[in-house]
Amino acid sequence: MSGFLERFAEEFARLEADNLGRLGELYSADVHFSDPLHEVWGLEALERYFAQLYGNVKALEFEFFAFDQVREGQGYLRWLMTYEHPRLNGGKPVSLEGCSLLRWGLDGKVVRHQDYFDAGALLYQHLPLMGPAIRWLRRRLA
Repeated sequence: MSGFLERFAEEFARLEADNLGRLGELYSADVHFSDPLHEVWGLEALERYFAQLYGNVKALEFEFFAFDQVREGQGYLRWLMTYEHPRLNGGKPVSLEGCSLLRWGLDGKVVRHQDYFDAGALLYQHLPLMGPAIRWLRRRLA
């Protein structure tokens, strides 16, 4: 297990709406972050993205459970994210598994962060109008 990945996961899990200034300790100034719904370039843009993310939820928690360094300066983290949003799932907690690909430099800061997860499981299937239709379609396809 990579010491870098463990440290990163531990510090990332401590992030909250009121300490997002700490992102600069984890990410380089020219970081490139992407997930199935967003793409962000640069630390300032990443801070704005996370501020919006944390500002829209009542609770947000990450649990990291797998670490895999595939080569020097690159590895994967598997995680479980649990969040509560007042307009999704009746305000009840939603959990989602995902994976992050990280690339970091010699300075120990992440230069590339790419998240992989099911956007439907994150958002769409919990929307009041779309949710039932997406859940029906998934059952039908199974």
